[in-house]
Amino acid sequence: MRRIPVTVLGATGVVGQRLVRRLSNHPLFEIAHLCASERSMGKRYGDACAWRLDGEAHAGRSETILLPCAPSKAFSPIVFSALDAEPARSIEPLFANAGALVFSNASAFRMDEDIPLLVPELNAGHLALIEAQRANRGWKGAIVCNPNCTTVVLLGALGPLHRAFGAEAASVVSMQALSGAGWPGVSSLDAMANVIPLIMGEERKVESEACKILGQLGQGRILDAPIAISAQCNRVPVVDGHLVAMNLRLSGSPALCDIETALSGFRPDTDGLALHSSPACFVRLRHEPDRPQPLRDVEAGGGMELQVGRLRECAIFGVKLVVLGHNTERGAAGASLLNAELALAKGYLP
Repeated sequence: MRRIPVTVLGATGVVGQRLVRRLSNHPLFEIAHLCASERSMGKRYGDACAWRLDGEAHAGRSETILLPCAPSKAFSPIVFSALDAEPARSIEPLFANAGALVFSNASAFRMDEDIPLLVPELNAGHLALIEAQRANRGWKGAIVCNPNCTTVVLLGALGPLHRAFGAEAASVVSMQALSGAGWPGVSSLDAMANVIPLIMGEERKVESEACKILGQLGQGRILDAPIAISAQCNRVPVVDGHLVAMNLRLSGSPALCDIETALSGFRPDTDGLALHSSPACFVRLRHEPDRPQPLRDVEAGGGMELQVGRLRECAIFGVKLVVLGHNTERGAAGASLLNAELALAKGYLP
């Protein structure tokens, strides 16, 4: 079949580069336009973008001329946005109004009640918000968001266990990779041999986004899941991979063996859809006493697999565990692509 042309907004940044690399050999999508800020537009991608990834530089797109982030110059039926929140707030609606489906990595619209905030394995049905969004805003297209990279990792365990038992409360401590801060990110003098116990706005995102994703769709909006979540977010000297330590209270205080069964036997909403970016296993339960680890495990499933380990009893909450995920793949570029593949499979793409 003919591949669908797509546009990438913010193509020179950390997430934009990963989108370009993933799209370079995607069976359903092909890059039609690469877009960047005013200081870069009009330049060759190879000149404007300091390529930070392995493999062929600029994914073979070095000669592509960067266009402005405007639908009149770079319209495609599908748009992948790697913009920061502020430019996304003004630019993404322009593309949605012009008729494009915008798959956004930005935080600008995530918590709007008519915007789908997706982890496809957990809440594929929330795509139905697209119809409410179009009715509310008068757009011919729509905006679909993936959550914060730490939220995605947290949900690798919280999502399946909430579905199986009902989650009541969670205390979450994140250890977040340096790549999550973008480029150039955190100063080396701050990051080396150090832990920074502040990531601005991160804790609020984790606490609110998870409840929306696990909530119930009804009458054109989401009723948030009634889970009390307390998050503490830290930047650590790891290149890629967010590790989340979670203490969790589940309804009915299930036994550890039942929790293991719920995790290892979880069937995602995407089961049977054969989405290109889906890992073979959404969440993998590890039994080694010292795994998962970012250095050894973060690339599993092409960076799209989430791994749970150190499952054990907690004297206060009932159960405690750790979850690992790739922050710029599962938590960013790969997540946006997976959302678009789901929308295509469900018939939402023009």
